[in-house]
Amino acid sequence: MMLRYSVTLRHRHLALSVFLNSYQGVFLLEKEMKQMKKEKSARIIVLMVFMVLSVVLLAGCGQSETTSTAVVTEPVELKLAHFFPATHPAEVDLIQPWAAAIEEATEGRVIITSYPGQSLLQADAIYDGVVNGITDIGLSCFSYNRGRFPVLEVFELPGIIYANSKSASEVAWAGIKELNPTEIQDTKLMMVFTTGPGDLYTKVPVRTLEDLQGLEIRATGLSAKTLTTLGATPVAMAQSEAYESLSKGVVKGNLGPIEVLQGWKQAEVTDYITYTPFLYNTLFYITINLDKWNSISAEDQAAIEQINEKFFNEVAIGLWDKQNESALKYAVEDNGMETITLPQEEQERWIELVAPVQNDFVEQMNQNGLDGDEILNTVLDLADQYNQEHQ
Repeated sequence: MMLRYSVTLRHRHLALSVFLNSYQGVFLLEKEMKQMKKEKSARIIVLMVFMVLSVVLLAGCGQSETTSTAVVTEPVELKLAHFFPATHPAEVDLIQPWAAAIEEATEGRVIITSYPGQSLLQADAIYDGVVNGITDIGLSCFSYNRGRFPVLEVFELPGIIYANSKSASEVAWAGIKELNPTEIQDTKLMMVFTTGPGDLYTKVPVRTLEDLQGLEIRATGLSAKTLTTLGATPVAMAQSEAYESLSKGVVKGNLGPIEVLQGWKQAEVTDYITYTPFLYNTLFYITINLDKWNSISAEDQAAIEQINEKFFNEVAIGLWDKQNESALKYAVEDNGMETITLPQEEQERWIELVAPVQNDFVEQMNQNGLDGDEILNTVLDLADQYNQEHQ
């Protein structure tokens, strides 16, 4: 956009004054030269002087007109892909207000458009989609790409107990910052948050370990390994596919946060809730393509970082706690689901069986040249700290 500025009225008066004074000087010069009886030569000189002065004055006026160019930067428009339905709190309570806050904080220089419900990418293709620039930002679960994020599996290990999603989210974000694993260096991680502890939702009652044997349970990532250790048959699929699979009997249950009973309507296709807080925690990410992040000015990057911190603390860490409370009421009161609490002795049987999963993790980290014990102890210490803060 070109902005053109005219000379000021004061400058015009000054130019006119100079012109008149110059003209008067020329007139006096002509008169003097007439008196010297050199009229012909004098007139020629006067004409030349007048022409020179005219050129100088015109050039001066032209220089007084200042032309400047103000560069208007086009906004950075970012696509965000995720698998949650458009009505899910992840979209309504987190993504939409977060995106609006970023647009406001950057004065419209960064605009985010959300594509929920796998409308842009499937859940398990989102991280690679961010890396490859198919989408600019992605929200999904690390567990949907088992083996891609070996260090981050520590946050989903069975046997680590989290008080709630606030505690689990704080542990994950603080732990990632401390451990800084190389596996997430190919994108710019904006925030992580978790479901917190999860439970079994089944079509048949699960009251003992024997009831679980051979039962087809929807599970992903480390949860699948955990269920295998307990004797169940895990079936990998995204939450977006679980309702149909449960309704058709392809699977007989799901391991996940209580939120899925309402947010994904799974209370309509399951009948029992077995509390197993020692089995489950799922880690979500919001991450951005590195080239896109680097295309944003340092000023706007700083503004976005502040918005990320605000929404992590005020919305993301407690998003599943809020949903779980509502979903439990919906499942039990509106859909008649039965809740089952395992006796302490039965819980200990389950916990004893899954203990080797932690040992396997430590051994795998050691084989990869990392200190598995240090990684695990980091998370255990953080869990103790944040469980106390978020009881």
